[in-house]
Parts: sequence; structure tokens; C-alpha cells
Amino acid sequence: MPGVSAAVGVVPGSLPPLRRRVLEELREPASAVTLAARLGESRQRVNYHVRALERGGLVELVEERRRRGCTERIVRATARAVVVDPDAVGDLDTVARTQDRFAADALLAQAARTVSSVAGMRERAEAQGRRLVTFAIEADVAFGRPEDIERFADALAGRVAELAAEFDTEGGRRYRVVAGGHPAPRTVEET
Repeated sequence: MPGVSAAVGVVPGSLPPLRRRVLEELREPASAVTLAARLGESRQRVNYHVRALERGGLVELVEERRRRGCTERIVRATARAVVVDPDAVGDLDTVARTQDRFAADALLAQAARTVSSVAGMRERAEAQGRRLVTFAIEADVAFGRPEDIERFADALAGRVAELAAEFDTEGGRRYRVVAGGHPAPRTVEET
């Protein structure tokens, strides 16, 4: 399994719904008993999922407390975000190639490959005492009409191709440039 960083955990498989809920709740340290009460589930069932997350490196032990003759384990999530390894969710590459670039699966496949690749390269760089040089660009754009999205994507693709041709140097260090777009999450004011 790929390593888990303090920011993002990459897991080889999809998380069942209850396990996802447990992981979300464990942003703050808690015990299986506390989680069970919050989630309306049995302690045994929640504990089963906590232990599975712990084995996967997504949950860590914070402390153990003696309580009524038992040991209560307080745990917390080790990652703020969890991304499923792209190999585990099936062949998103084929889905992305058979659909247009506006399909959600194309964006998911691209994002999953990016997270998996960058996380692995960062771990290798850190193990060698080096820094992985990357860059990210993000912008929010308010499109007036749905057809503007396609026009924007076409213009962006053209400009990226021009820049790639301008800066592409034979024998240089190759970089993969990824661009995608999705609806921005609504803010409190917009809901």
C-alpha cells in the first residue's frame, strides 16, 4: 500500500460507507464507544471499522485509558483527506478515453493518477532528503452559459499546447501539466 502522509492518505480500495463516516468523525480524537453513540451503531461494529482503518494506516492511537476494568482506546485520523488508489477503482483510463473530456470520469481518472504519482514521487524524494518541485494553478470562473465551458476548455487547451511547444526542451526534465474543471462547492452565502 502506498504510504500515508499527514495531509492525504492513499488507500488501495474503496471505503465502505460506515468506514468513511468513522474516518470523518475521527478528525478529532475519539473512542469506538463515543463514535458508536454518535453514529447510532454498535460499539463492536464501529470498533471493527476503527481497527481496519488503523491497520491501513489511516487511524492512529492517541492514548489508552483504563475505564471500568477495560482499556478505552482513543484514536484519530492520520490524514485530512483520503484518496482511493486509481488501480483499485477499476479502469478509469479506459472510461476516460471512451468518453469526452467533459465526462466526470475523465476528471476523476486524471486526478487519481495525479495524486497517486505525486504522492509516490514525494515519498521517494523525502527518503533521499530532496524536495519534489511541483506547481499548481487554480482559478474560479463564473460561466454565463453551458456552451462557454466548452469554448473555455478549447481556448485553454490551445494555450497550453502553445506554451508546451514553447518550453519543451529536448533532454529536459519532463513535467506532466494537468488542467481540469469542476463546479465550485457552494459557499454558505449561496445556499
